[in-house]
Amino acid sequence: MQADTQPFTTRPLNWEQLTREAADLLNELFPLCRSLTGDGVRQTLARLQQIAAFELLEIPSGSQAFDWQVPPEWNIHGAYLETEDGQRLLDFADNNLHVVNYSLPVDELLTWEQLRPHLHSLPDLPEAIPYRTSYYTPDWGFCLPHEQLQAMDQGLNYRAVIQATLAPGSMTLGESLLPGASGQEFLLSSYCCHPSLANDSLSGVVLWALLLRELQANHHRHAYRFVILPETIGAIAYLAANQEAMQRLRGGWIPTTVAGPGPFGYKHTFRGDDLIDRVVLQTFREQGVEPILYPFDVNGSDEKQYSAPGFRIPVGTICKAKYYEYDEYHTSLDNLDFIRPEHLIDSLKLYLLAIEKLELNRTYISLAPYSEPMFGKRDLYPSLGGTIKQKAADLARPHAERRYQIRLETEAGIRGDSLDAMRWLMFYGDGATSLLQIAERTGLPVRQLYETAERLRQHDLLALLEEEPEARP
Repeated sequence: MQADTQPFTTRPLNWEQLTREAADLLNELFPLCRSLTGDGVRQTLARLQQIAAFELLEIPSGSQAFDWQVPPEWNIHGAYLETEDGQRLLDFADNNLHVVNYSLPVDELLTWEQLRPHLHSLPDLPEAIPYRTSYYTPDWGFCLPHEQLQAMDQGLNYRAVIQATLAPGSMTLGESLLPGASGQEFLLSSYCCHPSLANDSLSGVVLWALLLRELQANHHRHAYRFVILPETIGAIAYLAANQEAMQRLRGGWIPTTVAGPGPFGYKHTFRGDDLIDRVVLQTFREQGVEPILYPFDVNGSDEKQYSAPGFRIPVGTICKAKYYEYDEYHTSLDNLDFIRPEHLIDSLKLYLLAIEKLELNRTYISLAPYSEPMFGKRDLYPSLGGTIKQKAADLARPHAERRYQIRLETEAGIRGDSLDAMRWLMFYGDGATSLLQIAERTGLPVRQLYETAERLRQHDLLALLEEEPEARP
């Protein structure tokens, strides 16, 4: 396999414009009622296809996926709860969380005793509407703030109306396969089944589309598999349909909960110290960010499906207000006021920088392995010796002379840290130590190491190994 030496680059991005675009997408997609199946998912994915190109896949209801079956398609057109005399208490049109997702159709006049088992609230968060589902157990229900539940008259009869269909159809997924020459493939998967929940998971859905667009527009040497699907059953069905290809994946991420308040976080892969984990942690270090670190946990998102024994794909998550960790999670308080589009774009930057490290992570071997090479005869060392790393030199030298020396060093691409990079690269040029490993050991940025290594390669001091570093365990 021919080594691809073209560096990973991202086109210049207008971050302010991207922030406005993210805000518009969040506002536009938030009201849609998404679920495991149905028109809400299709409408969402159709809008995302205007951002980045990807294919839609339809998996018929009843399809077997390992131990699971794709459920019937669910669509809802309206729902309300009102008193017998017509006083409306809840309306799906006001908030789609009011209806238990996947509710059966109903139109009944009920006593309080008949209605009460179908009402769901949160006593510990009395102002919030909870998010509830009934995907695999046929049922129906309404969700409402606990304070509103307490105010209902238990002596009245109530009319419950849910205009929904549950019938054979299909489950909709999105997929884009970006080819690469390296022989390694990475996964970017997000889930699109949640209704009006802004951080979990609409923020991840929007970031997924923006990230896909950026990778489609730029050179990359690895392959990337972008999938967007309903959580759990979507991932399982996709794995079942692509078993052999998915078993070859090197690793990946699940972008979700990326726009909330508070510090950044990172949920580790099941390996804990995989290449996927390390490029993220190195990104945080280089950006001066101290994230909250979460160990792998099977109580999570689709990483537990991708990392199952039959696949063992190391999958991590960069997040901002991680699922489970904030009080507003799975409630109506996870709304557009809870998140910030600029937080989403900050998360997008981190994902791009982590991918950059995957792309730049090469392994080199020294062509002068028996001693430090003479950099000076290759114009890789300052003409005036003794001043590198001498703190007093800059203070003692006249200002004009200091500026002149700095200019010479800059023109030659030589500074104290540049010389450090050259020396460390030659020292670790053993054909077994990758740029990421050198960065972890020295604190030097991966991109600087890559650019310096390529300069040394042009001077026939390093050779690039064609095989991929740190292949899948």
